[in-house]
Amino acid sequence: MNTNWEAFAAAEPALAKTVEARFGAYTHHVLATLRRDGSPRTTGLEVRFLDGELWLGMMPDSLKALDLRRDPRFALQANPGEGTGMGGGDVRIGGRAVEVEDAETRGRYAEEVEPPEPFHLFRTELTEVVRTYVEDDTYLVVQVWKPGAPVRTLKRT
Repeated sequence: MNTNWEAFAAAEPALAKTVEARFGAYTHHVLATLRRDGSPRTTGLEVRFLDGELWLGMMPDSLKALDLRRDPRFALQANPGEGTGMGGGDVRIGGRAVEVEDAETRGRYAEEVEPPEPFHLFRTELTEVVRTYVEDDTYLVVQVWKPGAPVRTLKRT
């Protein structure tokens, strides 16, 4: 089961707000895709939350775009920032990337983001959102959301 950002944010608004803040704190994040041979590829990426979607924009024929065209599965990790503070915790999103070729949608995105032309544009279908953080300098807390289920929270000392 997959869902877009808007549906996730409606189901879990507090977690969605935290995740957006973590991604909004820095410009560049890490995207993991699958190479042709199935091995992982990690690359830098900028992301945008617009019109209820999480968007991935890429340079033409970049290896990550070609990876996603071949196998749409991805993992995206927010930039942890400098030092060890990681205010808001470590956040990761997993899902599938769907390339958008519709001229009207691409045009609205380009008006808002002003990417260099030409570009690949992917909207995301979420399969998992994870936040990990330390609570009271004592507990490691992991929040896991999957479509169709509430957030599951695990605490460890």
